[in-house]
Amino acid sequence: MPLPFLTADRAFDTQADDVALPFDDHDEWRRPYRPGPWRVGAAALLLLLASFVLIAAMIIAFAGALPGAGVCFALGAVVIAAALRLLRMGVWVSRHGLRRVAFLTTGTTRWQRTSELRTVQQPVRWLGLPRTVQGQALVMARHGAEPLTLLTDHNADFLSRPEAFDRAADTVEAWGAEYRAG
Repeated sequence: MPLPFLTADRAFDTQADDVALPFDDHDEWRRPYRPGPWRVGAAALLLLLASFVLIAAMIIAFAGALPGAGVCFALGAVVIAAALRLLRMGVWVSRHGLRRVAFLTTGTTRWQRTSELRTVQQPVRWLGLPRTVQGQALVMARHGAEPLTLLTDHNADFLSRPEAFDRAADTVEAWGAEYRAG
């Protein structure tokens, strides 16, 4: 079963340097980078936990306690949904704008509402935890609103992968330059 949210299109890995927007269909929402090993590892651990919970639900059901089995089954479904949402988190782009998917929220900003996309040096959160370190961040400046941090080089997708962060930031900036002007 293909999971399109799990991997970015292969065009970003094989694109020439002069091609910033390698897709044929720019109306479809795409993540311009692959999920990092920390994000995939956390999702894999959640799926492993879900498998144990679902096995426990099956054992409880065979023992005859159906309400307890239902609770375990529901808990397993919630853990699976959390793992899939964790894999879907990130920045998505299309002709329509930029979409920032967080664990519980999703926000979309049209390209016309953005004034600038730039990479800056600033304190960033390490793996989303309260601890901050000096790093790079892709920041979107919006008309009439505070700047929004989209990507950092110390999040779950780019930790210890600076070249992947640079490639993703450049690609998002290219999408913004293409569609802000148009």
